[in-house]
Amino acid sequence: MPQVEVATVVAGGSAVVRPPVDGEPCVLIKLGEVVLKGKNRERFERRLADNLRDAVRPIARVDVIRRHGVMIVRTKDATVEKVDALAERITDVMGIVWAHRAWRVDKDPESVERAALELMAGREGTFAVRSRRRDKRFPLTSTELDRKVGAAIGGRYGLKVRLKDPDHTVSIEIDRDEAFVFSGGLPGQGGLPVGMSGRGLVLMSGGIDSPVAAYRMMRRGLRVDYLHFSGMPFTGPESIYKAYALVRELDRFQGGSRLFVVPFGKAQQQIKSSGADRLAVIAQRRLMLRTGEVLARRLGAGTLITGDALGQVSSQTLTNITALDDAVEMPILRPLIGMDKSEIMDQARRVRTLAISELPDEDCCTLLAPRRAETRARIDDLRQIERRLDVGELADQLAGSVQEHRPVYGDAAA
Repeated sequence: MPQVEVATVVAGGSAVVRPPVDGEPCVLIKLGEVVLKGKNRERFERRLADNLRDAVRPIARVDVIRRHGVMIVRTKDATVEKVDALAERITDVMGIVWAHRAWRVDKDPESVERAALELMAGREGTFAVRSRRRDKRFPLTSTELDRKVGAAIGGRYGLKVRLKDPDHTVSIEIDRDEAFVFSGGLPGQGGLPVGMSGRGLVLMSGGIDSPVAAYRMMRRGLRVDYLHFSGMPFTGPESIYKAYALVRELDRFQGGSRLFVVPFGKAQQQIKSSGADRLAVIAQRRLMLRTGEVLARRLGAGTLITGDALGQVSSQTLTNITALDDAVEMPILRPLIGMDKSEIMDQARRVRTLAISELPDEDCCTLLAPRRAETRARIDDLRQIERRLDVGELADQLAGSVQEHRPVYGDAAA
């Protein structure tokens, strides 16, 4: 194993260089739902490994080693700083429950003990040692290894053992060819690897709900593209800037995101002129769905995704949602349907889209909208309006007018 010097921050904030650890820094990844996939597990793990390599490529080229229930991410010329950056980035990859910044050491009790001692240098408070042997041929049992390493740490640093709620936990995992020693970890997103559940198209407004809906479907393994309807030419480009910023932030969960923008203002004007009156909001949302369906089929997507939550606004009553479903043949997924606004905002805050969504802009959904929207829209009335507009032809025209953008996570350009 290579020897790597480790800088430790001690009391007062100064950094000292400790003697080298006889090991290699790496990231040890714990999987969740993926391990329950039975005969399909191999496919899920291969997709997850590919997603990992893609996500960390700007940081380093890595090897992803698959073991039973875990993955190990290694890179040439690994440093502690590089492994820290890899672990931070890996936590955004769907399908991962924990990312541990670990030392990969020789599989013998003395190497494990030395790594654990280095790991605990400069720490204060209580500690516990937790060992797990995936290779039962290791000469010590888990309990014996816990006691050996715990005695060494207590003897070297004078720290007390506390098995329940310790200040620090030293984790040791004995694998087939090596051992891993680490303390703490970074929580991941969980869920399924993006791409395992097909493709979807998100109707992306500039609001709070649709980015959260996109996140929740990526977490279920969907690769998503985004469709935004701007009020242009009757509004400025602000809503497009917001949609771009939102997609760029969400891109960290999948990479390769595409944002399609439709200038929708003239179509809204046609709906208003058709005499839709209180049905105008539902009529324009049906047209959005029809346009989305045309584009989704061109992109090879199998579903549309919206941020609807039952009863949140007047257009999201059960009757109106039924009327929206009638507009298209493609299934519409509504992952927020049973959530309230505070729950949605909490999740938006966690995925870092809330602050962007709260920026002011002129939303196309409010453009030319009636003072009061219908809460119990009749499908027959909506179809009559659509016959006057020839919505099939209009949806094709709108889908043909899209402008494609590729927001990339980490790209500061707006």
